[in-house]
Amino acid sequence: MPQLLNDTKNNLNTKTIKNLIEKYEPPFWVYDSDIIYKKIKLLKKFDVIRFAQKSCSNINILRLMRNKNVKIDAVSLGEIERALLSGFKGNTNEIIFTADILDKETLSKVVDYKIPVNAGSLDMLKQLGKVSPGHHVWLRINPRFGYGHSKKTNTGGKNSKHGIWEPKKAIPIIKKYELKLIGLHMHIGSGVDYLHLKKVCQSMIKYVVQLNQKISSISVGGGLPVPYKFDDQPIDIKKYFMIWDIARNQISEFLGKKIELEIEPGRFLVAESGILISRVWATKKMGDKNFVLVDVGFNDLMRPTMYGSYHHISVISGDDRNINEIETIDTVVAGPLCESGDIFTQKEGGTVQTRKLPIIKIGDYLIFHDTGAYGAAMSSNYNTRPLIPEILLKNNDSIVIRRRQTIEEILNLEK
Repeated sequence: MPQLLNDTKNNLNTKTIKNLIEKYEPPFWVYDSDIIYKKIKLLKKFDVIRFAQKSCSNINILRLMRNKNVKIDAVSLGEIERALLSGFKGNTNEIIFTADILDKETLSKVVDYKIPVNAGSLDMLKQLGKVSPGHHVWLRINPRFGYGHSKKTNTGGKNSKHGIWEPKKAIPIIKKYELKLIGLHMHIGSGVDYLHLKKVCQSMIKYVVQLNQKISSISVGGGLPVPYKFDDQPIDIKKYFMIWDIARNQISEFLGKKIELEIEPGRFLVAESGILISRVWATKKMGDKNFVLVDVGFNDLMRPTMYGSYHHISVISGDDRNINEIETIDTVVAGPLCESGDIFTQKEGGTVQTRKLPIIKIGDYLIFHDTGAYGAAMSSNYNTRPLIPEILLKNNDSIVIRRRQTIEEILNLEK
């Protein structure tokens, strides 16, 4: 949930942000380690917490996770390398590789480091089995239905590329190559509806019974939502765990042994820990619309353009005047990219919206809240714009955990 900047009880307050602006030239990302630790603690009832690092893959964030005994999910060769560099070990359950394909380089890495593979296709099992008999595998099952806050975050059903549609066909392949099936994974998309959740649990029980394999774990996937708006209801973690625990107990009873319950959160652990600090460089009137232009674009924060996602926006004055939060005007907030879609206040599908914001001047700072997940991780060099710094607040100090990229570094790849 967006944190009020005048609340001095949290680290992401006006005083701290002003100090950071003075110390580091905006724009930049900021993460608060205290918030990440608090979110991890909320999931303590699960046997295994496995961070979906695609949401925020900075190695320094991964090290925070490792310090709290959180395991890691990797979805690419690069993410495997990040996990290893962060101190997670191969030949254990600390890293799991989840994907729908296995290219040559990635296959070599998971075999060399004996990293368990969460297979989303039958072809993966065949390719892995041919070179690594006995390899530990999970099956990612597509339960034939999905759910998500956007069509683009729905990971189940016939329109999704993820998972195995007929998991029974995996068993002969597993036996042929003597692979070791250790778990079943099911994730239908981002966001939680408790009726859908119960449906997923029943589907997991159905497939466990249908396959009747001596697995040791089930993964409930991720997609736990966070309240991006003040009136959004936070997820009831106790209820979420209880529903899955009931399913786990039925599965344990059927298999005659205790089954581990694993959860794979991404945004839930990091979204609310992060803010994006930008500076206003222009204001203009376009017809009856008031535009404010900042120095970050959708190459930095993709979610509003990609999904129509909402991020609360706060204003900090650049000239020490008091910002009048009561007197507001309808404002469109946009970035510097040569793209009409470079708008931070839009709905899914590209419909431009306005946001009620105070009177904003050039030199003021706009703070985008809850950007710790799928913020920096989805950044690009579009328009040949360098990646901006990431700053971590930890132990009453600020640390640069990714320096500002230079244009020369981008161009050097092409020389």
